[in-house]
Amino acid sequence: MNKQKVDELITEYLPKVYGFAVTKSYSYDEAEDLCADIISELYCSLLKAEEIHDMGGYIWRISAHVYSKFVSSKKKHQGVSIDGIDIPFQDNYFSDDTEEFIRLRREISFLTKVRREIVYSYYYENKSIAVISSTMQIPVGTVKWHLNKARNELKEGFTMERKIGKLGLKPMKATGFGHSGNPGTNGGPEFYLGDNLNLNIVYSVYFEPKTREEIAEELGVTLVFIEDKIRFLEDNGFLIRQAKNRYTTYVVFEPETYSLEERENTLKKQHEIAEKIAGTYTDSVRNAVSDYPNVYIPSGNRELFEAAAIFYGVANKCQIPLNVDLSKYSIKTTHGGDFIAFVHLPSKQIDTDYVSVLKPEDLSACGNMTRCSEKYPVYSWSMDTKFCSREGLWQNNLTSDYEYLYEVMTGAISDNPANADKFNRLRNRKYLTDENKVNIMVVNGKAEDFFSRIPELDEKFKKEFAGFALEAAEISAKSYPPQMRDLIVSGRTAGFVSNSVAVMVMDILYNNGIFKPLTENEKVTSNLIMFADRLPNE
Repeated sequence: MNKQKVDELITEYLPKVYGFAVTKSYSYDEAEDLCADIISELYCSLLKAEEIHDMGGYIWRISAHVYSKFVSSKKKHQGVSIDGIDIPFQDNYFSDDTEEFIRLRREISFLTKVRREIVYSYYYENKSIAVISSTMQIPVGTVKWHLNKARNELKEGFTMERKIGKLGLKPMKATGFGHSGNPGTNGGPEFYLGDNLNLNIVYSVYFEPKTREEIAEELGVTLVFIEDKIRFLEDNGFLIRQAKNRYTTYVVFEPETYSLEERENTLKKQHEIAEKIAGTYTDSVRNAVSDYPNVYIPSGNRELFEAAAIFYGVANKCQIPLNVDLSKYSIKTTHGGDFIAFVHLPSKQIDTDYVSVLKPEDLSACGNMTRCSEKYPVYSWSMDTKFCSREGLWQNNLTSDYEYLYEVMTGAISDNPANADKFNRLRNRKYLTDENKVNIMVVNGKAEDFFSRIPELDEKFKKEFAGFALEAAEISAKSYPPQMRDLIVSGRTAGFVSNSVAVMVMDILYNNGIFKPLTENEKVTSNLIMFADRLPNE
């Protein structure tokens, strides 16, 4: 091909060749170098060539060939520049262990998922913005915006010293979990926060809202490692997205420190209230259920039934409610959960010089546990305390236990090998004796009829207790972050006369001889009643 023809072709295709060079380069200087190499190679090849039928294809093949040589030679020595960040070129980005690549890899991992993908596609896979836009199905302008933001973030991060937050150096560990409400099919907060990384993600935003990037930095991990976990926790209500893509949480984390003096001052006041309730309210409850019909009690001790009614009454009908909307605190999971979540953390006493004046006692009690069968007319209520011998907490309180008992009561199943698992389960729980006698309290009737018969605490007492309750709640709320205040104040006020006081009341009744001490067998059904449409055969 003659020189004049070649000059004409070079002039015609120069803009396209330069465009090709720009898409394959990381700076305009580099693009000019690559373009010059392509033109030089192309000029020599065209002078030697005869007739070329597909000039566009020919020029593209020459350009690709030159670019390949360019990558294997010049780039290895010149490197890559991402908005001023000079990085040695490497075909396999993830395999290089140089300090520069480690630092770049670190900073890219701190980018959001979208920006990571755009940066890698643009700089390491040599994809054009148009191709990235098409592949990711986002507008070209959005790709350019993300790319610009990513450049700025990389430039800033590359020159800074990354700090690891407190949780990255010393992750938080839970000592227990609790919930109030319906746990759903997956279970309570332990299912979602039992993973220690999940727990620390949520705890990282407890006192101060954070972005995903700030969460990653606080935990000392890269964002790529926790993005899916953040999405999972958000989908299930444990993380709440706020303005500017910051997250907070409404999970109740018990404080890491406590004042023993403050706790005992609260207990002293609760003991005073328990004494008043034991001397007044308990009689009204006993009177209300004294003639309650159709009750089966294994031992025949009517006090068991009265004690259950008293405990229910103190725990549920002596509370001091505040008119506050607490719906935002309810965590709604994708598997039907709807509950307030509690996480217990290791707690350290801050007033170590304070000497305890109260004897240690177990005042713990779970919330109301109800089980309703969809198979049979069976419903149960229970509350686990030190007065009962049941094991396994709410997880071991199965609806099927009461369904099995109902089948025994109705004669639907017999004690034979085919039903061995059911009978063994009931005997292990001691709900059924070795002689196949039902060993828990059963009421022939509806639970709501029983609950409605138990009276409310007199309003004069509620008003008398309200001042103490609110004062104690306000003090407690100071140990929690601002977004938790309404829940803590409301819950602590209402809970001031609740489960713990109910345990105190029963202690008074047993210690004063008003009720006889429980036998080991009676502890099986303490604060446990099954409601059905019939009673067991004596």
